[in-house]
Amino acid sequence: MSVNLDKPSRWKEDIAQSVDLYNDWFIKFAPDAFRTERRKAVVVVEESFKLTGNISRITPDEIRLNPGALPILRMACCPPIARDRLSGLARVPKSFVDALDKKKIVPPRLPTAMRDEFLANISSILNRLIDPDIFVWRNRATNPNPNERELERALTIVADRLCGANADPIVRNAQETRQLEKIKGWLEAKGYKFVASGSGIPFDKLQPGQFGFRVNIPVTVGPAGLEEDDTKESNGVNIPVDVAVMRKSSTAGAMPLLIEAKSAGDFTNVNKRRKEEAVKMQQLRATFGSRAEYILFLCGYFDSGYLGYEAAEGIDWVWEHRMEDLAQFQL
Repeated sequence: MSVNLDKPSRWKEDIAQSVDLYNDWFIKFAPDAFRTERRKAVVVVEESFKLTGNISRITPDEIRLNPGALPILRMACCPPIARDRLSGLARVPKSFVDALDKKKIVPPRLPTAMRDEFLANISSILNRLIDPDIFVWRNRATNPNPNERELERALTIVADRLCGANADPIVRNAQETRQLEKIKGWLEAKGYKFVASGSGIPFDKLQPGQFGFRVNIPVTVGPAGLEEDDTKESNGVNIPVDVAVMRKSSTAGAMPLLIEAKSAGDFTNVNKRRKEEAVKMQQLRATFGSRAEYILFLCGYFDSGYLGYEAAEGIDWVWEHRMEDLAQFQL
């Protein structure tokens, strides 16, 4: 049964309505989402300032003891520097910078001498690039401590930079949360019961009339599911799916309907990433055969090129501006 994938005559109108819906949401709610994250960022930046003596004490030991401060230190530079750029400038492996910046750890198995060399290189680059127009107290011969106004200004600028570097994920996460709440509201209005992800119930143990979010589905990775740079033999992995719904009419051994919430603020990125859903579908089919049902819940900039690609893979979808289509999947 197909709901939208086999109706290209409706795609143009649906695309226009979806773009309008996303734009309306962005104008009304994205600024609030960004400001909320910026307030959180100010707290994180302030803590990092304290740990580094208001950016006056950037040493290998300080970075080793507080690797989580690295994202703030990168944003304190002029110009702000990305992880890859820091790796190149400091001549240290990208994996080392990523461990500090993303995981907030110093790789434990690295030889001490090599670790210390990498940390020294990073601290040297950071000290050379710290923005003198923001951290004016660093180069003062007298009174090297910032006054309240200088400190507040620096905190705000670095927090803005940190949020600016993460602007797309901030908006995307806010939109995903909103989409899941919309799905939750629709299902509960139909009498379905939400099962919290912390319950530990496997996807195939959901009872008829139950649904859950961010469910891991174990699949066998075969040739169709491998990325171009993947040279491993077939093995089992978990793939994350946003929503799993066990229909009220389900019988023993049935698979839940799997729903992926997708939003996009431009047409370019969706066409770069459209293969992701196709790979998931291939993996699901290879593991579960025709029992696997996987659809998309779309809001935003999804053009006919994207829709045609997904339709060719047998992936159907529901537009957020026409949620009643979910009922056509026997929900």
